[in-house]
Amino acid sequence: MNKIPEIAVIGSGFAGLSAASYLAKEGFKVDVFEKNEQTGGRARQLNTDNGYVFDMGPSWYWMPEVFENFFNDFGYKAADFYDLQQLDPGFTVVFGIDDILAVPADFEALRALFETIETGSAEQLKLFLAEAAYKYDTGMRKLVHKPGLSLTEFADWDLIKGIFKLQVFTSFSNHVRKFFKHPKLIALMEFPVLFLGAMPEDTPALYSLMNYAGLRLGTWYPKGGFGKVTGAMQKICEAQGVKFHTGDPVRALKVDDRRISDVITGSDHKNYDAVLAAADYHHVEQDLLEPRFHNYSSAYWNKRLMAPSCLIFYLGITRKIERLDHHTLFFDADLKQHGLEIYKNPKWPSQPLFYVCCPSKTDNSVAPAGHENLFVLMPLAAGLTDHYTLREEYFDVIMQRLEDFTGILIRQYIDYKKSYCVNDFTSDYNSYKGNAYGLANTLMQTAHLKPSVKNRKIDNLFYAGQLTVPGPGVPPSIISGKIAAGQLINYINRRK
Repeated sequence: MNKIPEIAVIGSGFAGLSAASYLAKEGFKVDVFEKNEQTGGRARQLNTDNGYVFDMGPSWYWMPEVFENFFNDFGYKAADFYDLQQLDPGFTVVFGIDDILAVPADFEALRALFETIETGSAEQLKLFLAEAAYKYDTGMRKLVHKPGLSLTEFADWDLIKGIFKLQVFTSFSNHVRKFFKHPKLIALMEFPVLFLGAMPEDTPALYSLMNYAGLRLGTWYPKGGFGKVTGAMQKICEAQGVKFHTGDPVRALKVDDRRISDVITGSDHKNYDAVLAAADYHHVEQDLLEPRFHNYSSAYWNKRLMAPSCLIFYLGITRKIERLDHHTLFFDADLKQHGLEIYKNPKWPSQPLFYVCCPSKTDNSVAPAGHENLFVLMPLAAGLTDHYTLREEYFDVIMQRLEDFTGILIRQYIDYKKSYCVNDFTSDYNSYKGNAYGLANTLMQTAHLKPSVKNRKIDNLFYAGQLTVPGPGVPPSIISGKIAAGQLINYINRRK
């Protein structure tokens, strides 16, 4: 009787949970090792003694079909685990105290809103999103599911025919400006790119697919927060026999004859048939493997353009704040300048943009009655010096603008406060340069030009997560876990 393959998965974020689910579905015995006491990776939740539940990381639920497809693969629906609500407005952009743009869920209402800002822009929006729909459909059906091991994967006639429509070699910035002239509309269309990891002029126009995701497919919220999503994925794992080892970091990977021979953790060491690393790619290579087994050198990593880190504040507020929506983006400063201070001249920003998530507008379970739950995020260049004094300086800058906008002295009503920044991403997730969002999605860091899903010097080591294909974000991480699991399954089947 053949021995059941045993697999170690390192990390329990979205990529690790996804990979573990698919590996267990194949009939493998799977152990997931998580350095933190709680599963979920960046999507962990913070539960306070005074009744707040904070999503510590992801807060935007876009591309709902990716989540649905994952659950469908195991015979479930998302609705079997959590209630999903479409937000209306999807999000709000603040340009000034009395200058706001609330993005409606209804497309015709959105077109009408555009028309009030720039004559002719309603039709331009329709044309822009029609192009973006093609990119989204092609990208989500074909591009994102490729393992990126060879350029020949893209020798697909449909892709070749559509290469110009995909606009891989066109600047996102130039593309937006072909359709819109008003700075508010340009800022609205360019904001997702800030989190993709590059200036709009350095990002391929392919990524207008993100505008399609946000403006056409809608912005959603899982009641109870993103912990409900990772919790659902963990339930799927455990129903198939996956075992989770929390508070048990992997310390080293020992290699013998092109195979990992031992996985050494904080509590034990064990031999596995294969390892899937869904922890930080750079950490796995540089800290867990001997240098001769690295896919990439330190010099390679130093040359990578990283997506941002961020400064986050988790705030409990003892009153309601009427002028905030569930998602509110503060663009009452220069978007381009902040982008330059993330990507071109890395420094703490001179006039920061920031984002406020107030899930208690939608969900009574995340704050005590009559209170608000605030998640305040400022994008920041990865790798910067981070210390308490700087955090507090920026807290006061942000809160002053937030108080001016809301007309409420919010700092007087705080009954819970915690900050989170570069040093925390490094200590909690071994995150390279303390990044929050992975590698920048530039042309030279796309598809097969990303760090490889497979270790070239070790036959039974595979990688998943935001530093490999398809890239940063929650839906791409779920897909990454499936891609890496597929490669590992192929490896095991070839050895039979």
